[in-house]
Amino acid sequence: MRQLLLDLPADKPQTLDTFVTGANAELLQLLQRIALGQAVGLDERAVYLWGEPGAGKSHLLQALAISAQARLIPADAALSAFDYDPAIPLYLLDDAERLPAESQIAAFALFNQVRERGGNLVATGNVAPANLTVREDLRTRFGWGLIYQVNGLSDEEKIAALTQSAQARGLPLADGVLPYLLTHFARDMRSLSAMLDALDAYSLETKRPITLPLLRELLQRND
Repeated sequence: MRQLLLDLPADKPQTLDTFVTGANAELLQLLQRIALGQAVGLDERAVYLWGEPGAGKSHLLQALAISAQARLIPADAALSAFDYDPAIPLYLLDDAERLPAESQIAAFALFNQVRERGGNLVATGNVAPANLTVREDLRTRFGWGLIYQVNGLSDEEKIAALTQSAQARGLPLADGVLPYLLTHFARDMRSLSAMLDALDAYSLETKRPITLPLLRELLQRND
């Protein structure tokens, strides 16, 4: 299935509007204010997001990165990416737990400059700040700002979101398709949404409705 997903528009731009909120309503409201440049309080200068893989942390950062005034900083970025620029009001640091030693020093400096000179910094990690395997001063800085756990969706919420997406596209799904998909495929919403695209395309190609046998056939063909 990996090759099939790469052939389809799985890398659609991520937006805050397409993020399925679930139990993250408060966090989403904050990020919307940050995107609009309205989060200016000192306690909102730095926000740290953590959660399990597939919960949506990268989706949220990429959504914020749409702004031309935002800088997305992957963990393996060059050190120059951590340089503070007064013209950049928003810095987005992904996968803090993967920062090399020199980048941790640079991230610490960037955090201090954002706090002192203005702007916002949103960082993500796989665990809460207290459990991050980074240098102590950086771990402490991440703990200074607002901390949110990004809560993944329940199976029921995923099925509801996918059903709504299919209905919006006029895409009929037979009973059992989505529950089977959740137990036999990747469980993050990005992959599941891409599979919905794949099913749509395969249904058109074969001129068959989207049923459980069609889904099984598609999974087997691309296993």
